Amino acid sequence: MLANQAKTVYHMNQYIIGKVQRRKSECLDSAFNVCRLVQAILKEVEIMEPRFISSLVENNGRFEGFGIHSSRDFEVVLFLNQMGVFNFVDDGTIPGCAVLKLSDGRKRSMSLWVEFITASGYLSSRKIRSRFLSLVTQAIDKCNYKEIVKVVGDNGEVRLKIKDKYMVQLTPAFKCAGIWPRSASHWPLPHIPWPLPTHVAEVKAEGFNLLSKENPFVLPTLKSNISPTSMTTSTSNAATVNSNIATECDAWVLNFKEAEDRLLMTGCRRQCLSVLKTIRESHLNHGSNSTVTNYHMKTLVLFESEKHPSDVDWDCNSLADRVIGILLQLIACLQSKKCPHFFLNSVDLFSGKSNQALEQAAKETWIVTRELITNPRTLETF
Repeated sequence: MLANQAKTVYHMNQYIIGKVQRRKSECLDSAFNVCRLVQAILKEVEIMEPRFISSLVENNGRFEGFGIHSSRDFEVVLFLNQMGVFNFVDDGTIPGCAVLKLSDGRKRSMSLWVEFITASGYLSSRKIRSRFLSLVTQAIDKCNYKEIVKVVGDNGEVRLKIKDKYMVQLTPAFKCAGIWPRSASHWPLPHIPWPLPTHVAEVKAEGFNLLSKENPFVLPTLKSNISPTSMTTSTSNAATVNSNIATECDAWVLNFKEAEDRLLMTGCRRQCLSVLKTIRESHLNHGSNSTVTNYHMKTLVLFESEKHPSDVDWDCNSLADRVIGILLQLIACLQSKKCPHFFLNSVDLFSGKSNQALEQAAKETWIVTRELITNPRTLETF
C-alpha cells in the first residue's frame, strides 16, 4: 500500500515538474506580452475619459486586476472609483448579482457617473460597459493596433482578440473591500471546521467585486421567456419580463476572486488547482465551447477543502488523492447537471449548459479519472 502511494507521489511530482510548471511558465509569458498591449490601450482610454483610470499596474512582477482563465484566455478587471453615493442592494432578486441604487436624498449631479444612472436611480452596468466599449475601440485606432488587436463579440462585452491568438476580456468593476454580501451570509457553514475563524475574518475583509458583465446565470432564461405569443396575449406579463431583463442588464455580477484566492493559500491547494487546470486544458478543453472551465475546478477545490479540513489532507503526499477526489466531485456535478457556487447558494455554475454537453463532459472526465486511479504512471503521457 505504501509502495503504491510512493509511486503515485513520484509520478505526480514528475507531472508537476514536466507539465504543470511548463503550463504556468507559458501562461506568464503570454500574460506579460498581452498586458503590455492592454496597458497602452487603457492609458489611451484614460486620456479620452479620465473616469476610466487604468488600474492595470505591475506590482512585484504581477499585474493587479489581471486574471488568467487559460494559457490563451485572460481577463483584465478595471477598477473604477467613487461608488459612494450609491447603496449596494443585494436582495437575491437576481441570482449572482446586485444593483447600485442612488442613495436617498442624493441628486444625480452628485455622482461621478451621472449619465449612466437609469430613470429608476440605478447605476447601469450595461451603460457603463457600452461607453467603455466605445472608448476601447477608439483607443485601438489611436494606438495603431488595428492590425493586431480586434474587438470581437456582439453581446456588449468588451473582448479583444490579440494577434489572432489570445482572447482578453476587459471588465469595468467596483471593489467592495471590508463588507460582505447578504447573499453569501450563510458562509461559512457552522458545522464545517474549515476555515478557522481567523481565516474567515481575513477572507471577509477582502470583500468582493462588482463586475460590469453579462450575468451568465439568469439572462438566457429571461430571454427565452419572451415569445411572440406572450407579447400578444399578455401585454402586462411581457412588460414585466422586459422590465426584469432591463434590471438584469443594469445589475452588477458578484465576484469573489480575492476571497477565493486567500482560501487557497494554505497547504497544497494552489498546487492542486494548477494540476487540475493542466489536466483540464489537455483533456477537457474545447476552446470557447468548453463545458468545464478552470473556475469550476477552483470551486471544487474549495468544496473539497470543506470535505477534508485537516492540514494533513493537504500536504504533498495527499495531493494525488485530492486531485482524484475533485475529479470524482466534478463527475457527480456533471451527472446531476448542477455545480453550485461556493459562496452563492442561488447560483448554478452549469446554468445554460446543455444536457448533452454535460453528459459528454462527464464521460470524458471519467476516462481521465479512471486512468489516474488504475495507473498513476498515465500522468507521464498526459
